[in-house]
Amino acid sequence: MRNIKLTIEYDGSRYQGWSRLGKGESTNTISNKILEVIRRMTDEDVELFCGARTEVGVHAYGQVANFRTNTQMKDYEIQHYLNRYLPMDIAVVSVEDVPERFHAQLNARSKVYIYRATISDVPSVFDFKYTFHCFRRPDMDAMRQAARLLTGRHDFRNFSTVKHNKSTEREIYRIDIYDDGEEMQITLHADDFLHNMQRSIVGTLLDIGFGTRRPEDITAVFDGAQAASAPCDPKGMYLQEVRYE
Repeated sequence: MRNIKLTIEYDGSRYQGWSRLGKGESTNTISNKILEVIRRMTDEDVELFCGARTEVGVHAYGQVANFRTNTQMKDYEIQHYLNRYLPMDIAVVSVEDVPERFHAQLNARSKVYIYRATISDVPSVFDFKYTFHCFRRPDMDAMRQAARLLTGRHDFRNFSTVKHNKSTEREIYRIDIYDDGEEMQITLHADDFLHNMQRSIVGTLLDIGFGTRRPEDITAVFDGAQAASAPCDPKGMYLQEVRYE
């Protein structure tokens, strides 16, 4: 049996995340759309594993997934078939055979998310669907000061909406805040993220940038003395990369 690795990009605007089970179960998910086409292509009841379960409205530049199949189709034939029948807002960037032991979720070592926000005076009519617009320029020095308090290994329970998890400790390797005068990008690289953790962190950083919170509030959130800010608008959030080394 072959093990097929997919690298996928998608516009998450109209989907209920990568997958949605339990109380809010939905078939309108990225994974379900891909599975429907794979099952039609292989005539097999396959299971699809992913590197990161992106949330409702979040996009991806480099999602990774894998499935096992007996199909004899060549890699390029699989890619062409998937891209022919998938919705136009989901694209398979690459297809490759990988060793049997590769598992997109279990083998992931770290994940990188990027948040895009426009800081120009006038919001772009072409980018507004995929970037958050700041109607005033945030204090990025204050945001960077707060970002330094977030890096390292911490218990991020208070920066997430997780309900049941064995451990809520995660390690953030770095948070970069960059701007070119028109767009600000916040890049978060961590070993893993709890549910809504990256959006809650960005929402809190933005509030600090807008002056409604202070950098030292990060410590207060960790301690439980304050709540994190509301999660940021998902339209500016992208899964940039899942790393396996």
